[in-house]
Amino acid sequence: MTPRRILRRLAVVAARGCVDLARMGGSRHPRRTRGLLVVLALWSTSPLSAISLEELDGHPDLTPKSYASFFEDFEYRLFREVQPPDQFLLNRVGDCDDYAILADHLLPKHGYETRLIHVRLAGMVSHAVCYVTEERVYLDYNNRAVFFRLTKSKPSLRAIAQKVADSLNANWTSASEFVYTYVSDRKVITATVVRTADPADDPPPGKAPPPPSNLLVN
Repeated sequence: MTPRRILRRLAVVAARGCVDLARMGGSRHPRRTRGLLVVLALWSTSPLSAISLEELDGHPDLTPKSYASFFEDFEYRLFREVQPPDQFLLNRVGDCDDYAILADHLLPKHGYETRLIHVRLAGMVSHAVCYVTEERVYLDYNNRAVFFRLTKSKPSLRAIAQKVADSLNANWTSASEFVYTYVSDRKVITATVVRTADPADDPPPGKAPPPPSNLLVN
């Protein structure tokens, strides 16, 4: 549990204590007690303070696990375009693209090799994750609030796609590795596998080489 969530829990406990005290008539200052209840209630239900891109980037020991811990209270909302990082962090609302791309932007600065993976799913919205080579795990926005925030997987696109599909009880049709920068605001495919194709024709596991073309992810 993160320090922010612990503070919120303490506020809730304190508010309940004030309620019990007021019910027992133990408060010598009922108006103050009611005022404290209002303040604690508002604080415990209000959005937690936003973290900035500079704060995340300057984190002394940013790891995949600690990165994920900053997003456990974020809400999900599908956007047509990738949000600027400051907007995503300030509003605390975003989707899998926002989360994976920000991880891909930050973690390499702290010594990690990352890969952006886009998995197309039958009858569902496509899903993006950020694979971390050294840890052999991927970061998934759907797992930001669960205990096991990192999902272990072999490095091949086919293995990652199958893991993502299994987590959503879905079937995958194809998976692509892509690169993205906030400056270009373009997703460029670097490698693709198709589920029905011969696995012998899949690209080798590991980070794909620079893109040969400007083919965009839809």
